[in-house]
Amino acid sequence: MTRADVDLVDRIRRAIAAAGDPDRAQQQQAYMRSSMPYRGVTAPQLRAVLRPLLDDSAAGLATRETWVDTVLELWDHATHREERYAATALTGHRRYRPWQDAAALDLYRHQVVTGAWWDHVDEIASQRVGPILRADPTAVAPVLRRWAGDDDLWVRRAAILSQLASGSELDVDLLRDCIEPSLEDTDFFARKAIGWALRQHARTDPAWVREHVEALGDRLSPLSRREALKHL
Repeated sequence: MTRADVDLVDRIRRAIAAAGDPDRAQQQQAYMRSSMPYRGVTAPQLRAVLRPLLDDSAAGLATRETWVDTVLELWDHATHREERYAATALTGHRRYRPWQDAAALDLYRHQVVTGAWWDHVDEIASQRVGPILRADPTAVAPVLRRWAGDDDLWVRRAAILSQLASGSELDVDLLRDCIEPSLEDTDFFARKAIGWALRQHARTDPAWVREHVEALGDRLSPLSRREALKHL
């Protein structure tokens, strides 16, 4: 039996629908190549719509189980893409910060696998999984190493991009291990992720990135190499 707060879910869905713009919705769906339709709500509008609903103290989700089930109700039964954006916003609300730990990784993996596109995956990887990794690397790094070898492209991409915001805290051994299984992947999104992760770390340690790119040689695709060295 679901423990989702169905009233909160319903209010979120109705608020998103009321803010929609059908003309914009068609443009958004075409741009994102989405099989799921849009309501036509921009990102700033969506934040404004969600703020009073998620900040409402009367709508607080009291347990981790209720939080997870409410996120899944919004996500799994979404009829429009903004509802999935709302589910991700709910995961990151400050009220639920105590539940941002290794136990939340199953939820995020589910979103990555079922979302299966960069707009969902990249935010979850960098803004949800990344902070959990930095808070508890001992528990999370082994999970990301498993993700890096997963059959699912988007799980691999999430592992690679999880340290985008790590800065000087980035674990180069973990980054290397997350990149390694995807080096032979010909998919654009895998190659782009590798280059992006290296380019971002070059802001902190350009010498390491240059050396690693050189060490990889022809194993690194031209796209990944170009991205990695873009600002060097």
